[in-house]
Amino acid sequence: MLMLQRIFLLFLMGFFGLSAPLLGQDSRFKSFIKKTISDTTAPGKPSYRFYPTLAYAPETSFEFGVSSLLLFQAKNDTLNRLSEVQAFGFVTMNGQYGLWIDNAIYGDQDNWFLLGRMRFQKFPLLYYGIGPSPSAKEPALIDANYLLFRQRVLRKIIPNLFIGPEIDYQQLYNTAFKQPENHLYDKPLGTNGTINVGLGAALVYDNRHNVLNVRKGLFGELSFLQYHPRIGSQYTFHGVNLDVRSYHPTSPRNVLAWQVYGNFYGGNIPFNQLALMGGEMIMRGYYSGRYRDKNMIAAQVEHRWLPFGFSKRFGAAAFAGAAVVAPKISEFSTQYIRPTAGVGLRYLLFPRRDIYVRLDVGFSEDGPNFYLFTGEAF
Repeated sequence: MLMLQRIFLLFLMGFFGLSAPLLGQDSRFKSFIKKTISDTTAPGKPSYRFYPTLAYAPETSFEFGVSSLLLFQAKNDTLNRLSEVQAFGFVTMNGQYGLWIDNAIYGDQDNWFLLGRMRFQKFPLLYYGIGPSPSAKEPALIDANYLLFRQRVLRKIIPNLFIGPEIDYQQLYNTAFKQPENHLYDKPLGTNGTINVGLGAALVYDNRHNVLNVRKGLFGELSFLQYHPRIGSQYTFHGVNLDVRSYHPTSPRNVLAWQVYGNFYGGNIPFNQLALMGGEMIMRGYYSGRYRDKNMIAAQVEHRWLPFGFSKRFGAAAFAGAAVVAPKISEFSTQYIRPTAGVGLRYLLFPRRDIYVRLDVGFSEDGPNFYLFTGEAF
């Protein structure tokens, strides 16, 4: 069982009122804490926050990181949608490191929409095999450098409907495949290193106003990507991705949200680009890639109390989900559906922007996993 626990040091002090006795007379540090947990930015003006994190996992030892969040509206106009750029950098006691960047940027009057992510990391990947049936509990460890760049450049065609090209670049290099002591895996495609480039298009419907905390709205994406040696890819394969999210207020403070997510791939696909079950966004409780195959269907539902009726800053969430992977669409089976459920704590980081920090614990057949991020999972 992998247990990853990120402890939000800065806000734990704010949560439990420990900052004053710990900080003593250090006025600069006290000013830093006050500025970080306050939201005094004028409406329409960009807001920026950063905070430290601490994590532990058996394959990395202690991990020290810094998260940051930039919020802004095009032309500083409050009528435009809220754009966000998130960054997270980390190093571990075992010499691993990484940088994650996610963006959802809306242009003036939504004429343009940039949606993407970047990952660079030297970090171990756990490999449990390919397919929907249970594999050995002890995974192989694939130590590698990983680079991902994925971006959609979308143009509004009618209100809330966008279309545009998409590019996906993924590289795995300096790999080392370490077998567990009690089980041997067949080495999957891509474990010796791989570079793959995909080009395609995305069609997106999006009437959300606040991507990080949606109170009401609908998001839907249908995209297609083709990977081929003619465009620099080592392997030839293709994929169709579906993502539908819906949000329904049950009261002025509470939201019921659901999501349906699907990956449908064909061709010679390296192991790291198969459909991966688990992670911090969907199927929380499972390690990302605990189950993987060419096809996956996943769904989740979540109820959010933002905030509680008795608090101005604290809230919570309860969620449940299910997913299944298969080598072919025709081979999806209810026998291999994996469930997950969990709860989470919320803290209002930007009161003027209605954005929360979430600390979630998801429970699966492998035990609990913990997640700390800015903004909701979906």
